[in-house]
Amino acid sequence: MVDPVVVSEGLAVLHLFCDRGPGCDDAAVADAVAEAEAVGVQVVAVAVLGHTSELAFMALDADAWKLRDFQTGLIGAGLAAVGSFVSITELSEYARGLPPEMADMRLNPKLPPAGKPAWCFYPMTKRRNPGQNWYELPYEQRKELMYEHGASGRKFAGRIVQLITASTGLDDWEWGVTLFGCGLEDIKETVYTMRYDRASAAYAEFGPFVTGLVGPVGEILARTR
Repeated sequence: MVDPVVVSEGLAVLHLFCDRGPGCDDAAVADAVAEAEAVGVQVVAVAVLGHTSELAFMALDADAWKLRDFQTGLIGAGLAAVGSFVSITELSEYARGLPPEMADMRLNPKLPPAGKPAWCFYPMTKRRNPGQNWYELPYEQRKELMYEHGASGRKFAGRIVQLITASTGLDDWEWGVTLFGCGLEDIKETVYTMRYDRASAAYAEFGPFVTGLVGPVGEILARTR
């Protein structure tokens, strides 16, 4: 048996974007989800809108091997992975001193949130351009900019649940942003509003956006067939 690879604080997170391969067995896909959930993995199933993939699965667990086993199960059921993102939940350096309950919500989120069927994921990185290098700013300045950014996000409380996960050294980008919204317009308005904050406007680079609809895996599979 291989040793567990366990995150010391928080959860490992896998976003897997899939198309059905030849002979894909939807019942086996549902079984792979059920087997993962039976060992404690949180799984979010998404019907993707647009052409980037048919399906997306977001899986969270402290043990990265459980996520790998889940990925193996999906591929064995006939899904073809066409994209992925690997990250971990974290408390950023700007969130020191949060009340324990709020800190736990960031490190150990319970997903998917009720009443938030619209879903969006995108990766992002802070800029390192000459004269526009986030990592050359003093900590206090970065903290002030992030507080401004957070204040913008809090305007959408009740409409949006946001999870930012850290991927530095784990994937091509530095963070992944997953949004759960009441509707697509909530996601659009949130991203549009927050892009005007200087932490975003001056210092953020964004990757491709993937949008979808969250639901029970059986319904997701039936309505994307």
